[in-house]
Amino acid sequence: KFELYPLEFQREVIHENLVVPSPYGGTIAITRNPRKFVKIQGSTKPIVSLYFSSGKLFSKFTWNSGQLVDLGWSHQEELLCVQDDGKILLYDLFGVYQRSFDMGNEAKNTKVIDCKFFTTVSGTGIAVLTSTNAIFLVNNISEPKVRQLPEIPKLGGPIDSWVVIRHERQSQVIVSNQNGIYQVHHMGKTPAPIPFSALFNSKVSNVRAMAVSASHQHIALLGDTGHLWLGSSDLKNKYTEVQTSLTDPSTSISWCGVEAVVCIFNSTLLIAGRSGDTIVYSYDSPLHLISEVDGVRIISGSSHEMIQKVPNVVQRIFRINSTDPASYLLEASRQFQKRSHKADSYIDLVKDKLDSAIKDCVNAASHEFNPDTQKLLMRAAKFGKGFSKTINPERYVTMCRILRVLNAVRHPAIGIPLTFTQLDMLTPQVLLDRLVVRRHYYLSIQIAKHLQMPEVDGESRILAHWACYKVKQTVLDKEQIAEEIAAKLGYAPGVSYSDIAQKAADCGRKQLAIKLIDYEPRAQLQVPLLLKLGVEQAALDKAVESGNTDLVYTVILYFQKNMSLANFEMSIKHCPLAMSLYVKYCQSHNREALLDIYVMHDDFHAQALWYIKESYNPKNIQTREALLKNAQEKLKMGRFDMNAALTEEQVKLLKHQRSLEDTLREQIVGKSVHDTVKLLLLQNEIKLAENLRSEYKIPDRRYWWLRIQCLAEKGLWSDLEKFSKGKKSPIGYEPFIDECLKYGSRLEAKKYLPRVKDELKIKYFAKMGCVI
Repeated sequence: KFELYPLEFQREVIHENLVVPSPYGGTIAITRNPRKFVKIQGSTKPIVSLYFSSGKLFSKFTWNSGQLVDLGWSHQEELLCVQDDGKILLYDLFGVYQRSFDMGNEAKNTKVIDCKFFTTVSGTGIAVLTSTNAIFLVNNISEPKVRQLPEIPKLGGPIDSWVVIRHERQSQVIVSNQNGIYQVHHMGKTPAPIPFSALFNSKVSNVRAMAVSASHQHIALLGDTGHLWLGSSDLKNKYTEVQTSLTDPSTSISWCGVEAVVCIFNSTLLIAGRSGDTIVYSYDSPLHLISEVDGVRIISGSSHEMIQKVPNVVQRIFRINSTDPASYLLEASRQFQKRSHKADSYIDLVKDKLDSAIKDCVNAASHEFNPDTQKLLMRAAKFGKGFSKTINPERYVTMCRILRVLNAVRHPAIGIPLTFTQLDMLTPQVLLDRLVVRRHYYLSIQIAKHLQMPEVDGESRILAHWACYKVKQTVLDKEQIAEEIAAKLGYAPGVSYSDIAQKAADCGRKQLAIKLIDYEPRAQLQVPLLLKLGVEQAALDKAVESGNTDLVYTVILYFQKNMSLANFEMSIKHCPLAMSLYVKYCQSHNREALLDIYVMHDDFHAQALWYIKESYNPKNIQTREALLKNAQEKLKMGRFDMNAALTEEQVKLLKHQRSLEDTLREQIVGKSVHDTVKLLLLQNEIKLAENLRSEYKIPDRRYWWLRIQCLAEKGLWSDLEKFSKGKKSPIGYEPFIDECLKYGSRLEAKKYLPRVKDELKIKYFAKMGCVI
């Protein structure tokens, strides 16, 4: 038992006040106890005061909400305030409201009378007890999901005491009333009660207090007759039963590590060990307990103390007449400091176990709160290192760093009395988080550097938190804040200026947010935030500068969705890349908008191409002529006379095709001139084909090819021969042979062999198989 800090809490630590310390050397919340009637002077609204563990007041706020039931702390050091209507409000260490959630309508209607806070693998949990003996439980306040536990039979009367036991996958509640003790699970039914006679050797009518260890492996039960039962949390193994004579209903109990239980009543403190031994201490003021993983902290009106089992390694070293090697090494170091020759004698005693003695001295130093004792033990370890050839100095160096950190955070100005065991479970990362929450930025950075933490997890992350705090200071000019943040952070790894700018925007400092975004090197983080802040043109400029087309598309689609058409077109008109990408997008997704762009730019050629492409869309077959006429007009306006003439011919062709369709009852519209003439020839409409040939000036060579192909395809060999003799063929007579062979008429092909050009005769004789 040793003092952590002297306190001046006589006015705060009284029976009428609720004192709720946070574990791991955390903050102490003090307010008026809502369960007790007290005489009030001044305002009737309770004040919630928040103190460091060293007793330094650093914030307070007036409670303006509903009827308060109890206070608690989350694993992130958020203050949890539970109201009788089942609503839980969360505040930060400076009394600033964060968020809230409720435990459901049934808890609201039946009123909460008690609550318990507990830790789970996923965070902090809370359970509430209503006036109807119903228990509602949330395993993680970050994602609250309310579960109701099976009801406790009301025949046993009101619940006298209860506690939550954390298991790997679920939480269990142990409840006591006059019938006995119930072990209630969320998924199961209400079990039969365990009678008190099955646990206690003496007669017990009810259990007035329960406590579970920090590891949730052990439980303590205090009966109404003062008998204290210690055992495993499943109630199957009993360690001991101690008669304490503490029969007052207000007695509270808490585990001291896993070896003992501390009981307090008014100003009396009793420690009962698992061996059955007891120790009693008396104080001058009321006491409040907070269980830790390796002990228990006691808050009284004059001091803040720690009770823990003396570690075995410390016992071995400092025991009277100890013969432990580490004890000899410590004495050798002392004699060396005195420049005495006895140091050699003591070193000789531990030469065989020198390495283990050095390790024990280092381990013992980690458990000490007194810096002088730490130095004494570490000096002994250093002295022993000089005589060892096999010891690894890394443990010694690491412990020197850790002790320096522990001593720094234990200073009254910081007020976090962590032990080495607690730091090991909490981790240095979480310690830095707690210092950052308290706004000890400089100390956090120095600790991160001293522990040689990666910059991303240490200094950079802390500076980012500092910057987020800095942007909330409205008294400073935005230019000054932005420059100061940029000077401190630079381009440190892991720092996102967009996150800081977002924080500034959330605080209503839009101009500061815009200024900070300029320092963000990643365009993919800049652009979305600029759009969110309503700085659309800057977002477009940043996206274009980045060269990332996906970002440009993001901005364009945002503009299209949130702007009028006129403003949208003006916004991207002067940005060639954005306009090009928008045109490309419209070509696939919005053809109508594409035409509007061409009209806006007076691009008649593009407009004409748009109409031509639309005319050949299967959906527009009925309006094809009108679309082509529009294309013709646009080409004339753009002075593309040749293209306009070609388009005009296409319109004429469509008219011809429609008239031919009515005559021939064949699908002709949409075919080319070549295919139309071929169809007419196959239909033996020679006159119509000749008319099309002359009107569209089909070359003789092409027309002859078509006549030959159609006659051969229909097998009209006599007509083919007659056609060959009518005029001299402009394409020669080789095609006649090719077409005849194509349709297997070798005899007809021989008729044209004499008329083949001399230079090709051998080739065609071979083709006909006439060469021997």
